[in-house]
Amino acid sequence: MSKKVKRCKWSEGVGLAYIEYHDTEWGVPVTDDRTQFEFLILEGAQAGLSWSTILNKREGYRKNFADFDPEKVARFTEKRIAKILLDPGVVRNRLKVQSAVSNARAFLSVQEEFDGFCNYIWDFVDGKPKQNRLRRDDDYPVTSKESDAMSKDMKKRGFRFVGSTILYAHMQATGLVNDHLTDCFRYKECVALGKKL
Repeated sequence: MSKKVKRCKWSEGVGLAYIEYHDTEWGVPVTDDRTQFEFLILEGAQAGLSWSTILNKREGYRKNFADFDPEKVARFTEKRIAKILLDPGVVRNRLKVQSAVSNARAFLSVQEEFDGFCNYIWDFVDGKPKQNRLRRDDDYPVTSKESDAMSKDMKKRGFRFVGSTILYAHMQATGLVNDHLTDCFRYKECVALGKKL
């Protein structure tokens, strides 16, 4: 009989997409700007909602937000925003959709200033993922000094929906922090990926 794979408990019991996300994406260090932008949009959309809701709408976001191309999203007009708000494939919240457009503009400014958004965001963790050693579900932090600093700086740069809790979730998603539980099969894999940076 095969041994059951040990995962972070939050990933189980929701659906296959959730397990797939945990097993292949969550905690993997993201070093390309477009994926960073994708998660900024998705994490901002998630505020007040479950992550499973956002994962289920990910294709709707991909379709409505130009495959997460910040240059295209930055040019969206009010007419385009109104059209997006008609699509049940996204969270139909005007402030969140408008913030995705204004965040695209802020994102492009950061890209230009730092020769890439990844150069900017990874600097908050000195270029290497923070390796937490979490043992239980109730060990998960919701913010950190890094997410606090990131939130403060990004707000100054005109980003919206970038509170410290949202940005800590972004850090977890994009591998700036490895918050897999130490007994999860992905913990050591993500540690190894972080060492390659």
